Amino acid sequence: MSSKISVELQRVAALPAQGCSNTGFQNDEDGFENQNPSGNDHSLRNRVVQNREHENGKQVEEHITIGQDSLRKDEEEEDDQETHRKGYRCLERMCGRMSDFCREHKTTLRYIIWGILIAGYLALVIAACVMNFHRALPLFVITVVAIFFVVWDHLMAKYESQIARFLSPGQRLLDSHWFWLKWVIWGCLILGVILWLVFDTAKLGQQQLVSFGGLIIYTSLTFLFSKHPTKVYWRPVFWGIGLQFLLGLLILRTEPGFMAFDWLGKQVQTFLGYSDAGASFVFGEKYTDHFFAFKVLPIVIFFSTVMSMLYYLGLMQWIIRKVGWVMLVTMGTSPVESVVASGNIFIGQTESPLLVRPYLPYVTKSELHAIMTAGFSTIAGSVLGAYISFGVSSSHLLTASVMSAPAALAISKLFWPETETPKINLKNAMKMESGDSRNLLEAATQGASSSISLVANIAVNLIAFLALLSFMNSALSWLGNMFDYPQLSFEVICSYVFMPFAFMMGVDWQDSFMVAKLIGYKTFFNEFVAYQQLSKLISLRQVGGPKFVDGVQQYMSMRSEAISTYALCGFANFGSLGIVIGGLTSMAPSRKRDITAGAMRALIAGTIACFLTACIAGMLTNTPVDINCHHILENAFNSGLVRNTTNVVSCCQGLLSSAVVKGPGEVIPTGNHSLYSLKNCCNLLNTPTLNCSWIPNVL
Repeated sequence: MSSKISVELQRVAALPAQGCSNTGFQNDEDGFENQNPSGNDHSLRNRVVQNREHENGKQVEEHITIGQDSLRKDEEEEDDQETHRKGYRCLERMCGRMSDFCREHKTTLRYIIWGILIAGYLALVIAACVMNFHRALPLFVITVVAIFFVVWDHLMAKYESQIARFLSPGQRLLDSHWFWLKWVIWGCLILGVILWLVFDTAKLGQQQLVSFGGLIIYTSLTFLFSKHPTKVYWRPVFWGIGLQFLLGLLILRTEPGFMAFDWLGKQVQTFLGYSDAGASFVFGEKYTDHFFAFKVLPIVIFFSTVMSMLYYLGLMQWIIRKVGWVMLVTMGTSPVESVVASGNIFIGQTESPLLVRPYLPYVTKSELHAIMTAGFSTIAGSVLGAYISFGVSSSHLLTASVMSAPAALAISKLFWPETETPKINLKNAMKMESGDSRNLLEAATQGASSSISLVANIAVNLIAFLALLSFMNSALSWLGNMFDYPQLSFEVICSYVFMPFAFMMGVDWQDSFMVAKLIGYKTFFNEFVAYQQLSKLISLRQVGGPKFVDGVQQYMSMRSEAISTYALCGFANFGSLGIVIGGLTSMAPSRKRDITAGAMRALIAGTIACFLTACIAGMLTNTPVDINCHHILENAFNSGLVRNTTNVVSCCQGLLSSAVVKGPGEVIPTGNHSLYSLKNCCNLLNTPTLNCSWIPNVL
């Protein structure tokens, strides 16, 4: 410390010498001599020297003080740094110990955290059920299903070999008697279906029997034009149709299944309604003035974002694996086919092959055909929300999405049977890519960004196809005018071409021409155009106007609307043909020749799969008859709370169209309906075809 002070003093003492040279002193002395040539120059010189020495002494003292202060500051900074270093080392040791502890007890801590979260969630569910069980029933069901599958996955992962050994005696017994047992099972199932059809047809009418006949005809035609008719493996065909029938029976005929899917459809509608917040912020409060551009397309963006987030969380892969496992076990299809078919329930025809992208170069031709067929016979979840926003029944759309997956595999294996040995035939081959998103926020942004091309593709295709349709109708009308038939149009041609196919699905003969037009829109343009036209027909029926205007039918029955909803629920159109070929070729360039060779057959198979789903829907869809309408109208008008619901409007339309009108005061309702219901229906719909004052008032 003393050495530092001495060095500093020497440095400060040298400062005056450097600032005042001999030349400077000489100049000063000369100046004083010139000013006082005759005076006391010696005393003046002494005073000047003393003053200078005094000033230099003060400067030395100041520099010494500054040096001491700087040294004290340096010492304080060094002490502070040493203190910080000690604190940092202490904190580093604590963090290291905590990190080592967490690493050592990682499993235990994970169990504790998950236990706390699960206990809190279960407490929340129990509290909700105690407060109002009916309101909390959906949450309770979702929780029970989730717990079941989590426990199932845990048991299968840990005790699969033990379970297989436990069930092996029963498996051996079943295998030894399977040759005759399978014929007994199939015979019982066929007999049960026949008896069910007999009693159901007697109850609801003959249209259900027509749908069953259409199912047989479509299956037979597919078999006749099969690639290898003699090598058809019938297990996936029968099981695919059987799964379709069971799903439709559960959803459309049982009250719990119908209520579940109806509730799910309403929740989807409510969920998609949240896209209005973003649309109104970007496009303004009057965004609904441009309904399709600013209302429908934002739903596609919102749904794509949510699907990307669920894919990042692994929920979509988990659901797809479960559905694919069911198909693999029941239908006997390969893991690749099962995963792609189940994936098409939720994602699009170009995204689902990405789930099995590493295996695409090694799949057989039949498997490749099944992959393309599954893409053509289903729709993506992102556009599902757009169709729901059109006003199409959400429960029917959700049911069609689920039922079309086994139908795609059934028709695909019938149209192009397997003649090779699949190289990927293990259950553990059902591995899927998890995406490249690093966090949930990035997954959301990627989902929104990836929807840009989809939204643009939808918009430009609609503009192009609707403009092309208008031009074609104008050209056909000009051509037909030469033969005194100016009504010739694309819709008229499609109505005659596809009318037999629509009728075989179980559509009323009167409505089959309108359904055929929709099928033509879907096949030659895309399903977006078809559903847009269907939504107009649904709106006209709900308004309750006249069914015929100048001899032209304006809308269809509810049954025909339901069947057409199932028949249109797929990407099987010529526009998608190029999309599938381009997408699969980019994923597996070595299979380009096989992809292009089977794409057209896959398009036909996907169309037939949609028709097959429509046939089963026609077999299971209830048609309102007189006795049902009698109860519906009596309850609606007697309660005093008349709502313009679909059932009430449909029954009123049937009642008004069938009423016998002879004149004022002479209006006779058909069936067992009353004049009271007829009067109220006339006032409700305000139909121009019947003067309501002609109906007598009944108290």
